Amino acid sequence: MRPSIKFASAALLCAVGLSALAADDDAITPYRPSVSNSAQLPLPGQLELELGGLGSRSGDTRRDSLPYLFKLAFSRQWGVLLGGETVVSARDESGNRMRGGGDTGLVLKRAFLVDDATAYGLEFGVKLPTAGESIGSGKADYTLNGIVSKDLGALHVDGNLNLTRIGAIDSGTARTQDGWSAAFSLPVNARVGSIAELSGTHRAGAENTAQVLAALTLSPSKRLTFDAGLTRGLNSAHEWSVFAGVVLPVAKLW
Repeated sequence: MRPSIKFASAALLCAVGLSALAADDDAITPYRPSVSNSAQLPLPGQLELELGGLGSRSGDTRRDSLPYLFKLAFSRQWGVLLGGETVVSARDESGNRMRGGGDTGLVLKRAFLVDDATAYGLEFGVKLPTAGESIGSGKADYTLNGIVSKDLGALHVDGNLNLTRIGAIDSGTARTQDGWSAAFSLPVNARVGSIAELSGTHRAGAENTAQVLAALTLSPSKRLTFDAGLTRGLNSAHEWSVFAGVVLPVAKLW
């Protein structure tokens, strides 16, 4: 078993253990595993953790990482997200291997709750260049993301549109990137759910990207959700990714 997989397994077991320490049996608000975020925030004062493992492959290149995300809402309207990758292991086309910590993302979020079925959201985020040069770009990126979340009967839809100002760009490419995603969640039964998503990006001077995601979720309780699935690139790279993770409350701070 690879070290990164061992670390991921240990981290997931620790995370599940933390769930038992949560003060209240309050429902969580998962954002993973989709690219799209939900407009809704977690319960105010409840610190939530999303933790997982991600492995991707495109041609002769490989990249494995352990993404994490902490979520905390100050109220039903305002919250913050702090996330990144604890460990990244990559191999380029020449067989060179790189290992280290990833970049760190910080997001300020505003939710606009219309009713029980409809919500809108705005996210103001920055990617801090905490990764080494061989892993990250070495420059900060800034993102503005707009969200629409809607319940259509049993079907839940999250749509995201965003603009990112990229710090490190290649010659002849634009600094601003457009991104979009649409995720569709449907329960299979009381504990199992399904997710399908389309997402992509556009930037002048660079190749457009697009991918499809499919995943299943398992929720033994309303404060613990496991997920697993895969993504498939639809552009010329045809990148494959597989992932698994967990969402749970860490503590009730107030």
